[in-house]
Amino acid sequence: MENILVVDDNQDNLDLISLMLERHGFKNITALSGMEALVKMGKEPVRLVISDLMMPQMNGIQLLEKVKESWPDTEVIIVTSAGTVKPAVEAMKKGAYSYIQRPFEDDDLVLEVRKVLDYVNMRKENTNLRDELDRVRHGNLMIGNTPLIKAIQELVVSVANTNATVLIMGESGTGKELVANALHNASGRKRGPFVKVNCAALAESLLESELFGHEKGAFTGAIVQKKGRFEIADGGTLFLDEIGDVSPAIQVKLLRVLQEREFDRVGGSKPVKTDVRIITATNKNLAEEVKRGKFREDLFYRLNVISVNMPALRERKEDIPDLARYFIEKYKADMNKNIMGISDKAMQALVNYDWPGNIRELQNVIERGVVLANRPMLDLADLPDNISKGPQRISIAGGEELPTLKDAKHLFEKQYLEKALMMNKGNISRTADMIELARKNLQDKIKTYEIDIDRLLEGKAAED
Repeated sequence: MENILVVDDNQDNLDLISLMLERHGFKNITALSGMEALVKMGKEPVRLVISDLMMPQMNGIQLLEKVKESWPDTEVIIVTSAGTVKPAVEAMKKGAYSYIQRPFEDDDLVLEVRKVLDYVNMRKENTNLRDELDRVRHGNLMIGNTPLIKAIQELVVSVANTNATVLIMGESGTGKELVANALHNASGRKRGPFVKVNCAALAESLLESELFGHEKGAFTGAIVQKKGRFEIADGGTLFLDEIGDVSPAIQVKLLRVLQEREFDRVGGSKPVKTDVRIITATNKNLAEEVKRGKFREDLFYRLNVISVNMPALRERKEDIPDLARYFIEKYKADMNKNIMGISDKAMQALVNYDWPGNIRELQNVIERGVVLANRPMLDLADLPDNISKGPQRISIAGGEELPTLKDAKHLFEKQYLEKALMMNKGNISRTADMIELARKNLQDKIKTYEIDIDRLLEGKAAED
């Protein structure tokens, strides 16, 4: 929970507000003066200050000015009495988030606090997204906090600054090229060229010329000498995408380059030396291709010095919220659209979908949504029907509906999280520790499943 500091020179008022906050699960500390508040803020982080306006020595506006001077990201709510609206408005001009008038009910205060903390969290989230955007733009690692992605991030860091050949495997759209870019940009070759070739996009004769170049007159139309990608990538990195689709003849030539660091241009007889790091990627199982005689075993072992297995998006659904928000940030900037985020229902629909096209499909869906959106938040209406309408259900005898296995898993996970939260009295940090899940991932799941912690605790109290 975010720290809230309550400041009032009247002990009764202080105790009342503190009790209201605690009833709703908000952690808070108290201070009887502005000076005491500043001392406490210097000792531990505070996200929100709720301060009385009229206090001796240092009033609420003076405290606000000190807070904004030293902790500009900390928000302030001013508590006023009837007839003191004018100074409260002055406080807002000086940076207060809002004010609340006495007398007020629990719900009034809690609503205002939730609004402030939601704003603080959204601002922090946007800052994190901008940082993530900068990291991705500069060739750093892919977005995600699941163990699968963290393991890949650590592997990339450990092998980037070597010349080891890397084989990246995974379904189409899982981000294989992003890993190749990250390896290059984190290596000593980052000032050299990063050259990409899609091996599946060219016929064998064209691919050979594209990779190795050709001499003048080597074939009809070869009117000048042409450098191949191995020469162009000299001193840098050559990324061979869809390596599993190359022909046996090209495989032989690739093996020679890997073994001897030289090749012949098409139509040439003089070996050309090259200094490149080779990174390859495939959506095929190359080990199976070797067994079937479709891929050379010696080449496979040369390419597979370091292997990276990219998980499908359906295997890392916890990362979907971060990815979705990242793409929203990207495309709203590209299209100059004022979109603040995505609704909980739309996010849940994204999480429930299985993403056969992986991250690339998610990216396209978000781009489409941003184009179509005519409101501040992306909603179900902005998503394709196959996603917005959710998973299909099947009927069984007797007219009952049986949920799909995927739905059943989601239902179990929601109930499991609710039980864990109740056991820990709504404390997210303790719950995350108990179920061995990162706190941020737990918060994302709470949002995804629309778990109302206050209502959970109220229901448990009623049962007790």
